Amino acid sequence: MTGGDGDTVQGPIASWTVRIAGRLLGGLLTAAALAEAADLYRAAGIVVFAEQRLLALLGLALGTLYLLKPARPGAKRLGVPWFDALAAATGLAVCAYLSWHYERIFEELYSRPRDALVGGAVILALVAEGVRRTAGPVLFVFLLSFFALGLMSHLIPGQFQGRDVDIDRLVIYLSLDSNSLVGIPLTVATTIVIAFIYFGNLLDLSGGSRFFTDISTALMGRYRGGSAKIAVTASSLFGSISGSATSNVVSTGVITIPLMKKGGYPAHTAGAIEAVASTGGQLMPPMMGAAAFVMAEFLQISYQEVVLAALIPAILYYVALFIQADLYAARERIARVDAASIPRRWPVFRSGWPYVAPFAVVILCLFYLNLRPETSALWASGSLVPIGLFIGYQGERMSWSVIFTVLAKTGALCVQLLMISCMAGIIIGVLNITGLGFALTQAIIHLAGGQTAMILLLAALISIVLGMGMPTLGVYLLLATLVTPSMVEVGIPPMAAHLFALYFGMLSLITPPVAVAAFTAATVAGANFMRTGFAAVHFGWTAYVVPFLFVLAPELLMQGSALRILHTSATAVIGVWLVSAGFMGFFARPLGAVHRGLFLAAGALLFFPAGGVSHGIWTDVAGACLAGALAATGGFGGEGSRRPARA
Repeated sequence: MTGGDGDTVQGPIASWTVRIAGRLLGGLLTAAALAEAADLYRAAGIVVFAEQRLLALLGLALGTLYLLKPARPGAKRLGVPWFDALAAATGLAVCAYLSWHYERIFEELYSRPRDALVGGAVILALVAEGVRRTAGPVLFVFLLSFFALGLMSHLIPGQFQGRDVDIDRLVIYLSLDSNSLVGIPLTVATTIVIAFIYFGNLLDLSGGSRFFTDISTALMGRYRGGSAKIAVTASSLFGSISGSATSNVVSTGVITIPLMKKGGYPAHTAGAIEAVASTGGQLMPPMMGAAAFVMAEFLQISYQEVVLAALIPAILYYVALFIQADLYAARERIARVDAASIPRRWPVFRSGWPYVAPFAVVILCLFYLNLRPETSALWASGSLVPIGLFIGYQGERMSWSVIFTVLAKTGALCVQLLMISCMAGIIIGVLNITGLGFALTQAIIHLAGGQTAMILLLAALISIVLGMGMPTLGVYLLLATLVTPSMVEVGIPPMAAHLFALYFGMLSLITPPVAVAAFTAATVAGANFMRTGFAAVHFGWTAYVVPFLFVLAPELLMQGSALRILHTSATAVIGVWLVSAGFMGFFARPLGAVHRGLFLAAGALLFFPAGGVSHGIWTDVAGACLAGALAATGGFGGEGSRRPARA
């Protein structure tokens, strides 16, 4: 066996056997989750503990993981070493045993039965190694640190001292209790998230992603900087359901990044725009990369409330990105996309309009029929199947085999997310059983001196650091456990606190030094990694500011009177436009240093919500007056708009 990035990993079991077994287990994992979404178990008279179902699904996930993921990340698997085959079989067998006997184990839980102890220890070990293989060594060490914390927290002096917990009790609690590994994170991941990822993969392989890219090109390609606007539009459409910013970068970026480079955008700028656009899909309703469903579970509110709260901040995010891409194109005289590369709008829409139907089905099921999110995703997938089979896109139809291919693909893609969900559950369990959750909350409050602004700054920093290298949903699961309780404790509304953590956790994807989404886009663009990352921070500036504003002004979360919500939204959009102009140094013409500063000041005054402070309406008045003065003195006019475009 050899290892290393790009190396091969061979074993006694041939690669074709690995593919078949891995696809079979991955397909069974997805099918089992979809069966739960369809409520087939109850219809068949199968009534079990939720923990039994989760353990069975975890067994399938562990089997899939150890068959498909080599011990050395980045290596190409050509066969399965004996130890991975043994780990896969052990994970399946132990989870199956514990699932089958869970009712009896549950009744004897406080006597700490030996089979529960041994089985729990095996599960924790396999999950820890699974985290290392899928999420990397940093999170693996992080998880081991929490294991150690659970055993030794009683030795910590001062306010962080926890309860003394016996190792056998800790192992059983972390592996089998509904407040730990088999708790909310794994529940949501194995039901709602898998159902939506299946829907997204089916949409992709049935031709839907091609339609979204083509319609974006047809709509935006004729305008200046059209290639960047295509990237923003296509990535926002597909990113909402993909569940992963990096996969969105790869799937849409391979088309949009070369298009932007050809149009005149520097490689690092093209990569940055794609990274920011793809990352923002995790914030865009109606699906928000499935994070909205987890948030609804944590907050014990309806999914519709989360979507409405997230709508205005997401719009501001994309408005800022779109405006900056446009102003950059104007400043650098970047022309529209070559006419030969722009498809005609009507033929594209005529060929692909049926792909709008599954989204309509999702919205109808969620908001009108009030179905569960996973059931809504299943109905959307069901509506997509006949579209792909019998209509297709531009004459290309998917085959029946694609349906089963997507089952296997979804199972393989979900393995990382399930391991991170297990990790989040274990961390929740350690904080619960030791009592450290309350201590951590109080420590953050004490460190910030009880000041809301300081707590927000600390929470933002912690969220970005903890989120590095993790998918958005995994980031949110971790932060909802570690960070949001301290914000809620000082009086920040729970919805605002959870969205704040989601935003800054998501920002780790475009914030150097890690910036996974930005660095993935840099690879596609052939650009410098760090330069692309810092450009992504520049284009995604609103995401660093808006969370602080919606904590101060609930109107940005659709809370308050309709008139105040409309007023706050309108001034925020205008403010975003002016600030973006100041950042880019261009409006209708190039701006000098003084004008840039004035644009930034006027935009900031309008951008800051009037409801954020007492007598805040005067910030809007001052911003509007300054903007009017700029217009009166020629700040909006000039010959720059008449300069010839660069071919």
